[in-house]
Amino acid sequence: MNMKARAVALLSGGLDSILAVRMVQDQGVEVVGLNIVLPFVRKSPETPEAAAEWLGIRLVKEQVGDDYVTVLRRPRFGYGKGFNPCIDCRIYMLGMARRFMDREQAEFVITGDVLKQRPKSQTPHALKIEDKASGLDGLILRPLSALLLKPTIPEQDGLVDRGKLLGLTGRSRRTQLEMAERYGLHAFSTPAGGCPLTFREFGGKARSLISNMHELTLEDLSLLTVGRHFYRKGAHIVVGRNRAQNNSLLKVRTPKDTVLQVTAYPGPVSLIRGTLSWDTMLAAAQLTAAYSGAPSDAMVPVEYATPKRTGTILIEPSALPQQPPTR
Repeated sequence: MNMKARAVALLSGGLDSILAVRMVQDQGVEVVGLNIVLPFVRKSPETPEAAAEWLGIRLVKEQVGDDYVTVLRRPRFGYGKGFNPCIDCRIYMLGMARRFMDREQAEFVITGDVLKQRPKSQTPHALKIEDKASGLDGLILRPLSALLLKPTIPEQDGLVDRGKLLGLTGRSRRTQLEMAERYGLHAFSTPAGGCPLTFREFGGKARSLISNMHELTLEDLSLLTVGRHFYRKGAHIVVGRNRAQNNSLLKVRTPKDTVLQVTAYPGPVSLIRGTLSWDTMLAAAQLTAAYSGAPSDAMVPVEYATPKRTGTILIEPSALPQQPPTR
């Protein structure tokens, strides 16, 4: 076996990805970790930094590009039960891994995939699609399920001993937990529940954003993790729920955004992104006042700051706009 083989691993920090790397390390392969950051993923208990430290490998974090929006808007292989284009998303990430592999002069890619663990992206058919469409056909090693899959090029070339790999399938994690115990791996995260796009509530928010806004960036997608969301005539209005979210909205504000807030009463910060009109300003001001602590029958001063001017709108918060928030 070539003891100088080098591989790139997609490292989330979860147990499966850690074990996949460790199994390949045990065969003398040098591994570099790649963690891909999605804009709408909140802070996760899965920490790739801690995993990389335990494994003793270098970790590189890369954020998806603005072209990731196309993956969400027009997935070639469709959505799952939610707004989750899992196969297209995996192809996108594996494409990033392929380019990273080339830069690192590595021979293959490692993932923690377990066959049939996830219904959309880890079926035998889906894995074949992902391999070919990513340009990594034969170069993706899945150590936890390798014995149930076609031998890869690194196995055929003797870089990895197939006999030391596993044939796991399904959602049970008993074998992984037993392996963790043998390795002395005790500080690892439990499954975080999957991608937020698979959840009905968050997936609905993402669907509304995609359908209402024609031009989107990664920063727009990151707004989905904060506040209540409304859309009006090409504008995205986000209303903070608490002080922490208010601060977050102020931090992510760009020079093109408009910010509104009530200073006479406790209340939210609201942010307008997209096409700005006076009608949209009034709607956002009413939302800001309605979610504040102001009496419902009061005329509330809502301060605003657009890219070009500042001012105050006096508005009654008694009635919210007819469109409900996407939450």
